[in-house]
Amino acid sequence: MEQNKINKVYFAAIMYSIITGLSFLFGKIGLEYSNPIDLLAYRFTAAFLAILLPVLFKKVKVDINKEMIKKVLPMTLFYPLSFFGFQVFGLKYTPSAEAGILLAVGPVFTMILASYFLKEKATILQKISILLSVFGVIYITFKKGSSFEFNSMKGIAFLLISVISFAIYSVMARKLTQNFSGIQLGYIMIGISFISFNILAISQHLINGSIGSFLTPLKEFRFIISVLYLGVLSSSGTSFLTNYVLSKIESSKMSVFANLATVISIVAGVVFLKEEIFYYHIIGSILIIVGVIGTNLFDGKRISKEDSGDEV
Repeated sequence: MEQNKINKVYFAAIMYSIITGLSFLFGKIGLEYSNPIDLLAYRFTAAFLAILLPVLFKKVKVDINKEMIKKVLPMTLFYPLSFFGFQVFGLKYTPSAEAGILLAVGPVFTMILASYFLKEKATILQKISILLSVFGVIYITFKKGSSFEFNSMKGIAFLLISVISFAIYSVMARKLTQNFSGIQLGYIMIGISFISFNILAISQHLINGSIGSFLTPLKEFRFIISVLYLGVLSSSGTSFLTNYVLSKIESSKMSVFANLATVISIVAGVVFLKEEIFYYHIIGSILIIVGVIGTNLFDGKRISKEDSGDEV
């Protein structure tokens, strides 16, 4: 039975990586028809509707109160709000090479914060594995980038805030998932994000007198498909998955799965966009996979002692 729990947790973590990896593909499609802020608004509208419908049809019962929202709100400010918000603006001002490297160091920040606040002690082999995974992403990104100069301090600052926000979320969620279910946390996080990003997007259009353009992308079928994927799977789906996994394993172990998404995005590019695969893709992917396996393998304790159920 214990092995079944272990398998379920790591299956959820791998699904998170797959969904996140494919989200880059659908994100590119969505940005062909919309600006970043509008896309975030549509994304979390789809996510909110996806989790609201089961409640309205009484398929799912969610017990949420004001006190719970107050406790979860600080975590939500870091993820999804700060993470996605600063990431969008960071990518706007920073070339892809620098952005990929900065986003890849997330597991390092998570490891440091988890060690200090949660007293999660990583072994030497785990630390080496995390760095190996980070290096795999950096290697691929560096080889892909045509230039490598940190010129945009504004973009770098935004991306670092985004990365640190996810690290803080991982640490906070590790504690909150011991008291609240993944479903409760997911509903609050997505609900607040839905309200926040829509207020931001609509306010911008009202100020600019361009409210009509906010609805224009809905005429495009490809945009609708991208929003459904980004909202239903990549936002609501990964919120439930990450909260579930963080309730079972250490923050540093979970965070390294984010780098596995790089491998998935490479495979998606080859399969769906007919992109070429080069030697550095293979080398970097091997480093990432070995790093992910090593981070979760070189520790005798793989499932949290607080594991009292398997609810996602």
